[in-house]
Amino acid sequence: MIQYSTKKGLKANIKMKKQFLKDTIQANREIFFAIRQGIKDEWQKEFSVGAGGDVSTGLDLFAEDIFIRYLSKYGKIESEESGVVGDGECTIIIDPIDGSSNAFSNFPYYGSSVALVDKDGKLKVAVVCNLANGDIFYKIEGKKVKFGNLENPVFSVEKPLKKSKVGVFERSYSFIEMGVKLVDANLKYRAPGAVALSLAYAHRVDYVLYMGDIRIYDFAAGLGLCEDLQVSISKNYVIVSKDKAILDKIESLIIGRKKGNIKVA
Repeated sequence: MIQYSTKKGLKANIKMKKQFLKDTIQANREIFFAIRQGIKDEWQKEFSVGAGGDVSTGLDLFAEDIFIRYLSKYGKIESEESGVVGDGECTIIIDPIDGSSNAFSNFPYYGSSVALVDKDGKLKVAVVCNLANGDIFYKIEGKKVKFGNLENPVFSVEKPLKKSKVGVFERSYSFIEMGVKLVDANLKYRAPGAVALSLAYAHRVDYVLYMGDIRIYDFAAGLGLCEDLQVSISKNYVIVSKDKAILDKIESLIIGRKKGNIKVA
């Protein structure tokens, strides 16, 4: 289990973490500018089922190769596509393309997720990038979340947006009646279809809700960016919000749903 600790004084080398961040940003830049040239036909081809349980596409594997090239020197890579690659004390957990169906549909909400974890399970660096528009978020252990853009690499602290109007409910299509409950509770939501990316934007919305099977590739980096927010993690759901009252309200709806034995779509 990854430990999302923000305490300082851990043994990881500061210089190494900064270099890891630099290389991760550069890998994202290479992927970003390649995609900007247009989705290639070979990227849409489907291959075998990846380690995460989904069918890998050519785009997934293209992005994975780039991350491996930049990051394998830092430790073993655990990728949603190829599983464990290489070795080393540290583990780099990656989802090379988060939301590939969006990418192929030219829907501008897809990205990448990278988490550097030490041998004790402590998160050292988390990076999530929106490869559609270049938005990139990162957090180094013990520091605040920073936001910038691949085309203008000037970063600032990401702060909660006070006047947000909607939340995000990922995989809402599988939990239709839960969606109705949220709307009835005046908790508007959107379902853009890229979990790690939605967690990266969590400071800007009322809440992020995910229901279903929890895979480490989707959450390792994304949850690392949410350490300063309210977070509830259960076996079958994750809730993140800047407002504890909203989190508690959503959790009560989920618990009520379980007690009522509501069927899903």
